[in-house]
Amino acid sequence: MNVSRRIIDLQASPIRRLAPYAREAVERGIKVHHLNIGQPDIKTPPHVIEAIKNYQEQLIAYGASEGRDDLRAALPHYYKKYGADVQAEEILITTGGSEALHFTFMTLCDHGDEVIIPEPFYTNVASFAHAVGVKLVPVTSRIEDNFALPPLSDFEARITDRSRAILICSPNNPTGYIYHSEELRALLDLCERHDLFLVVDEVYREFCYDNEAFVSVLTFERYADRVVCLDSFSKRFSMCGARVGAFVSRNKAVIANALKLAQARLCPPEIEQIAAHAALGTDDSYLVAVRDEYETRRDAIVAGLKGIEGVSVSSPKGAFYLVAELPVDDAEAFAIFMLRDFNLDGETVMVSPCENFYLTEGMGRRQVRIAYVLNTEDLARAVSCLKAGLEAYQAKTRSR
Repeated sequence: MNVSRRIIDLQASPIRRLAPYAREAVERGIKVHHLNIGQPDIKTPPHVIEAIKNYQEQLIAYGASEGRDDLRAALPHYYKKYGADVQAEEILITTGGSEALHFTFMTLCDHGDEVIIPEPFYTNVASFAHAVGVKLVPVTSRIEDNFALPPLSDFEARITDRSRAILICSPNNPTGYIYHSEELRALLDLCERHDLFLVVDEVYREFCYDNEAFVSVLTFERYADRVVCLDSFSKRFSMCGARVGAFVSRNKAVIANALKLAQARLCPPEIEQIAAHAALGTDDSYLVAVRDEYETRRDAIVAGLKGIEGVSVSSPKGAFYLVAELPVDDAEAFAIFMLRDFNLDGETVMVSPCENFYLTEGMGRRQVRIAYVLNTEDLARAVSCLKAGLEAYQAKTRSR
């Protein structure tokens, strides 16, 4: 008996597939600094935990497919802080931002349709697209340009009769780039000319640095019917395991048809939605402090990486990721070496190789994504490990 060709062709996550090497390192007594995954170490707001503890129902029953009424009613007030006029009926609560992405592909695209996306991009986007038969068409952004939006002509050149949408992430995972108002408007104009949707992942909207202003795609009233916004509670409130996200669109047909998918999976998790509703009551000072902490960490890791000979690093303006290019031929081989063959005083580092964050063959082979979700002391130790590890790896490869 054979498994499906679809699952065989599905790539394993470069963020998680090296986990067995990390576990083996820990079993050998090595401390692993995890820079591979966007798991914040900042505590969830206490009242969110209390909301879970105070759950009093005697039965955890099915909820509404579109999500709890109180959560959907509260979200428009949250979006209004960013200048977006959204109604509760324009929001579906999803099982994390990942399900919102799945809903997007299934609602907007038929099998064989195309979605244009700047690369590098969050690697799991490719997994969801592949699973439902959607072809991603890459437009390459480059580290030399700090991963800025590629020219619009590059997007337009890739539009075909199978194109259905352009998909971006702002602030960007993995690059930290923030799309400005003029760039969003230009993309929306392009989508309007070619009758496409613009899908924007805004999961990291709270994390903008250097006084950069975040602009939500939901604020562009003229284009409202061709916009889908993906959201999540995971990162801003440090509650990744709760798996609560949102699918937002002012297009009534999009919402009505995406609801069919929501009904098919019955409902999003009930108790976690209660926690998410509590999270929306978090004082803004919490998010300001979290943003400031990540900006401090950003500054520390960028300075540390720039101090390593041969390393090129982007200057992220948002989220809590960056892409670094290493003086190696194969970043995945180096990442495995760091976990399997190297330690500095009993410590090592786990990073995410970037090749699978691209679709263009050969791109990203020397790059890694780094999530600066550790405190500055651990980040400094991680940089020391990377510096020593690169020296050891280069010495090893020269001796072959």
